[in-house]
Amino acid sequence: MPKGYWIPHIDVSDLEGYKAYMAATPPAHEKYAGTALIRGGKCEVVEGRQRSRNVLREFPDYAAALTCYRSPEYQAARLLRLPHSQCDFVIAEGYEGPQPQPGTTPPAAARKGYWIGHSDVTDPEPYKRYMAADQPVLGRFGGIYLVRGGKQEITEGRARSRTVVLEFPSYEAALACYRSDDYQAAKKFRDGNALLDLVIVEGYDGPKF
Repeated sequence: MPKGYWIPHIDVSDLEGYKAYMAATPPAHEKYAGTALIRGGKCEVVEGRQRSRNVLREFPDYAAALTCYRSPEYQAARLLRLPHSQCDFVIAEGYEGPQPQPGTTPPAAARKGYWIGHSDVTDPEPYKRYMAADQPVLGRFGGIYLVRGGKQEITEGRARSRTVVLEFPSYEAALACYRSDDYQAAKKFRDGNALLDLVIVEGYDGPKF
């Protein structure tokens, strides 16, 4: 069964007030087994727009991710966040299909790296060429899909119609993949055929909940 993911992008206006929200969320996350893969950390917006803080939380399945968000425990915590931040919040279904074929995988780091992309595809046929051309490059840098299209619900703010999340062995590998000549060549098939907001984010290695 595919996993489920919370993907909030947040601009915090009052950090002290926001800390009360962060302190209130662990009971809901633990109850529904939502573990943190990204929680702040270094990031680089490489295309489009994105808010300053990124979170990625993995749940056992899409239903659990939705149920946690709608739960009384999380909704009570959420009220502490609303006065102190603006948020675009996507809940997405995980991916269980074929993965890029791995090459000589870069060394793993304590903190993984991630691509989080939200796209609107404007011309599907050229976009399919991009999806085929980028696979060898992603595999060479150790990229695997956590989310690749699939069901999603925008619970707050706004996001584009398609979401993709890729996990890499390190933040450095995630950046190097995007900057590589081979990926930039594949990207040309996407340019002009999709609108994309893409951020590359450092993973989190602290407490799960």
